[in-house]
Amino acid sequence: MANGKKKRMGDVNSEINVTPMVDVMLVLLIIFMVVTPMLQKGVSVTLAKTDNPIQMPEADKEDSLIVAVMRDGKIYFNSDAVSPEQLTDKVKDKLANKTEKRIFVKADAGAKYGDVVSVVDDVRSAGVDQLGLLTEERKRDSFKSPAAAETKNKKK
Repeated sequence: MANGKKKRMGDVNSEINVTPMVDVMLVLLIIFMVVTPMLQKGVSVTLAKTDNPIQMPEADKEDSLIVAVMRDGKIYFNSDAVSPEQLTDKVKDKLANKTEKRIFVKADAGAKYGDVVSVVDDVRSAGVDQLGLLTEERKRDSFKSPAAAETKNKKK
């Protein structure tokens, strides 16, 4: 041994071996990094930010129906790309066996207003009872210094 002591048979090793624990943690980290993006339902959209959004936990359910309007005008029904002409028929087909006719629309913050209105109109014409518009809560800067607020006001 390095410290000059001879090791006898039956001595207890008091050093902690953390290598197996680190290996397990790294494997778990990789698993979570791979699985987390798959948990998102539908397509990824940069939602519009509002001060007082209404919470809609029903939109996170497995069987919820979501229509996404992308910045470039593309429309997705859940995760399938659809044309504006097909949207009404696809929504009717999905709602045919449901008692609660609810659809959620998530539009990209940069999407054209006319595209979103036409999607809402198409969804309404499919016989939807309830329509929810998904947004994100705007983050408030609670730690702004008075100097930063003053420079912001001077720019106006």
